Amino acid sequence: MAPAGAHLLEEIVMFTGLIEALAPLRSLNANGAGWRLQLAVRWPDSEPTGLGDSIAVNGCCLTVVARDCEPDAELLDFELSPETLARTAFSLLHPGDPVNCERAAKLGQRMGGHLVTGHIDGVIDLVQITETAGFFDVHYAVPAELAAELVVKGSVAIDGVSLTVNALPVGQLHVTVIPHTVAHTQLLVGGTGKRAHIETDLIAKHVRRLVELGRAG
Repeated sequence: MAPAGAHLLEEIVMFTGLIEALAPLRSLNANGAGWRLQLAVRWPDSEPTGLGDSIAVNGCCLTVVARDCEPDAELLDFELSPETLARTAFSLLHPGDPVNCERAAKLGQRMGGHLVTGHIDGVIDLVQITETAGFFDVHYAVPAELAAELVVKGSVAIDGVSLTVNALPVGQLHVTVIPHTVAHTQLLVGGTGKRAHIETDLIAKHVRRLVELGRAG
């Protein structure tokens, strides 16, 4: 018998921030008031993607609305609402651009990164990259509103990648990117000036809200 609450947990869509596939953008076209995005995804296993499945695309939780197959890839379509377009950097993409993809986590699987909801909190600018022996110190410009939901040595998701916050100087977020992450994600593609999705720490977000409610009460 499943434990109490197990079925409820199965309904909650979460991600881990560990990228499973780097997929090229096939197309991004207007679709009514929104846009339709297609990716050619090569997952590391043979498990097929289903219609209605949730996929984190550059960290943003999107729903598969159509699926086709090529000999070595799945063609997955997603619909982007006006709200999604307004809060993300998807409109800056071009065909051929690589995007980070992760399937929703399964109940009971190993949690290798951190809890990621796929709800983008903002778009930030990459302002500096410094390489030291293959490791990259990366600096992003971050508004105070988002910095308040980050903690040094806590977690942050940038374009869907789970990273550790190294430092939070005023107006900035510093992280270190290891060679494996550089090779298997698009985190540094585009270099300085690149715009990236950020999802702040889920726990810090709730703590901040509780503090605000306490002050108001």
